[in-house]
Amino acid sequence: MRTHRHPARSLALLFCVALAPAYVETPARSAAHQWVLSANESKLDLITGVSRVVGPEGNDSLTLMDFAQVPPSVVHVPHVSNTVLGPPSNVSITPDGRWALVSDSIRLDPANPGKWIPSRFIHVFDLAQSPPRRVGQGESGEQPSGLAIAPNGRLVLAANRAGGSVTAFRFAEGRLEKIQEIALALPADEVSDVAISADGHRAFASVRLRGYLRELRIEGESVTATERKFSAYGRPYRIQLTPDGALALTAGEGFGNGGDIDALSIIDLTATPPRTAEHVPLGRAPETVELSPDGRWLAAVLMNGSNLAPGDPFHTDHGQIVLLERSGKSFRKHQTIDVGPIPEGAIFTPDGRHLVVQCHPEQRLWVFEVSKRGLKDTGLRISVPGRPSGLGTIARGIADARGTK
Repeated sequence: MRTHRHPARSLALLFCVALAPAYVETPARSAAHQWVLSANESKLDLITGVSRVVGPEGNDSLTLMDFAQVPPSVVHVPHVSNTVLGPPSNVSITPDGRWALVSDSIRLDPANPGKWIPSRFIHVFDLAQSPPRRVGQGESGEQPSGLAIAPNGRLVLAANRAGGSVTAFRFAEGRLEKIQEIALALPADEVSDVAISADGHRAFASVRLRGYLRELRIEGESVTATERKFSAYGRPYRIQLTPDGALALTAGEGFGNGGDIDALSIIDLTATPPRTAEHVPLGRAPETVELSPDGRWLAAVLMNGSNLAPGDPFHTDHGQIVLLERSGKSFRKHQTIDVGPIPEGAIFTPDGRHLVVQCHPEQRLWVFEVSKRGLKDTGLRISVPGRPSGLGTIARGIADARGTK
């Protein structure tokens, strides 16, 4: 978890899973763009063990990649404000691949340029234009961080890390219209991420400093917080929901010193009542967890001490990717791979054939091939014009989420 960063202000198909893994077949996308979008920040860096201001506003950027072929085509879009403060789930693309959303979480404090204050905006980009162009924005609560787009593409949720809330938006033809703001916790509790189920009727938000996930119910455009809170290991950050609707997954750093082993929390949504069922040890300081489109693989990104100050006894010069494989209602470690220092986001391409990993100080993306055997480093590195901090791809639509079974 990002203890080195911002302070505290700062399913449709539920069924019992037996012993065999439950995957969802994802139909091939026709003539598909395999979009992956990296948000790159230039205001802050993390190499000293804490976040510090190193540049003025205005130089952040986006990098849009089309993995329909590998190496992908790459387009850089300058002057797009975004930040490393918050989970790397501040980027998402609508299920039709047409629109991209990017959280604009902070801005430098005009009264003290060495510090920052929360922002409230979400950028909207039209990916059909060449180059992609910003066409609007929506106003959220304080410090919008994790984003989630419903499978129908018409409802967007933003977790407001400095606001203790989730904002619901109506989305149509490039326009974000605020519907409501749902209070979940105190602002200091850090509501960091949000995920929507495959049937679009349920969502979960991580309340980081309180150590739980909060359940929300969705009925059309109405979003209501239930009283259900699911206990999670440490400080839960990123949330993933399996395509079959059976499991909710989250991971985050505990309250240790950067050298302790942290864990994945597995919530069984098929249980009566649903409950947190298992904690799976991962490694040191998970930053994000990302599911493959078919739900078979879970990639956990670990800081592994690379985010600590150089003189810290637990400092290392590399992060790690831990690949876990679905086994019934659990995930088991399959592979561990060293990557560059301070890895931020990781994302599977929409076709599931590649995994892209951000390495913050290197200003590069590492590309891995995904096969039945696991991950293989392709050796491909994509340079970006800033420190890569958030990573997203096409949100799964209803057909993709339900599969063909």
